[in-house]
Amino acid sequence: MQRVMVLGATGSIGLSTLDVIGRHPDKYRAQVLAANRSVDQMEALCLEHEPAHAVMFSDDAAAELEIRLKGRVETLVHAGDQPMVDFAQSDEVDTVMAAIVGFAGLSAALAAAQAGKRLLLANKEALVSAGGLFMNAVREGGALLLPVDSEHNAMFQCLPSDERAIPQMARVEKILLTASGGPFRGRSRESLHYVTPDEACAHPNWSMGRKISVDSASLVNKGLELAEACWLFDREPSQIEVVVHPQSIIHSLIRYVDGSVLAQLGQPDMRTPIAYSLSWPDRVEAGVEALDLVRTGRLDFESPNLDAFPCLRLAYEAINIPGGMCAFSAANEIAVDAFLSQKIRFTDIDRTIEATLESISLSEPTTLLEVQALDRSARDAATAFTSDISIG
Repeated sequence: MQRVMVLGATGSIGLSTLDVIGRHPDKYRAQVLAANRSVDQMEALCLEHEPAHAVMFSDDAAAELEIRLKGRVETLVHAGDQPMVDFAQSDEVDTVMAAIVGFAGLSAALAAAQAGKRLLLANKEALVSAGGLFMNAVREGGALLLPVDSEHNAMFQCLPSDERAIPQMARVEKILLTASGGPFRGRSRESLHYVTPDEACAHPNWSMGRKISVDSASLVNKGLELAEACWLFDREPSQIEVVVHPQSIIHSLIRYVDGSVLAQLGQPDMRTPIAYSLSWPDRVEAGVEALDLVRTGRLDFESPNLDAFPCLRLAYEAINIPGGMCAFSAANEIAVDAFLSQKIRFTDIDRTIEATLESISLSEPTTLLEVQALDRSARDAATAFTSDISIG
């Protein structure tokens, strides 16, 4: 019986995780659920899964949730960021699903790594902002790190995993990281100037939160995933190629030196990589419809358009600068928030990232405090830049 802590329980990954957990009550228990401030959703989840603990980042949300649950379920309610960190290290938890979006999820994910947990990583920023620090924590803590992103989970499935096969990693010629292209695939940069937040969030294949949906539309997501793959699989950026695959059926491919290409295929449903990560090295039923290749009909591939979507080009540049991806990610969070609030245009996102990378001092952070300081510096620069933009 795995006792699972779900960081970001009310988000799309969190809900999919709880769906898989609910299908296997003999294998998994939702021990701790953590979220930001979604009291209605958390109330429903606590009544359904009866976790031992619920953590709300907002004090007001925690107080409201405690009132609603009193006398109905024996879940203890906690408030703030520190309980998330404490439970990620607690003996009450065996497995941590790190699915809080953005930099806010870093400290709890890092704590789980340091405590040697089975860590299901869906938080990109843990590796993007603090890759060296995070991977050192995984090694020193003895954690089992399993990537949940569909692309990295596919890589994990296709790469050698047995220690006896580790020398075979040298036989990997290239990792092919697939991208759907998002809702604006095929569009020119000029045509993207006036797109709305709702249009950017209308992903053709995946059901995701708004921030991640915008990242997919701008191809920032692929830049973040590029950095993740470098850290997870000890690759150089030149060894990873982004390929646009609009059907989102092939989630990533591995090309070996003998010409063999291994690919992982599946429906665009996050329950598949979640179930695989929960059950590895076994597999369990995930509630996902079987892939019908005949009905799918065709699989298309093309190169990304870096002129229309310069964020991916900026990521390739930033990853070669010490501290560059931490600043890239922080600036993007500020820019996406401003775009969703209709304070800047979609095409101002890459402008904000580029201006931030050019305006602050960059170096590779070696401690969590240094990561936090670089993150703040990038956010301040990005906020100043977006504040000067007029979309009147």
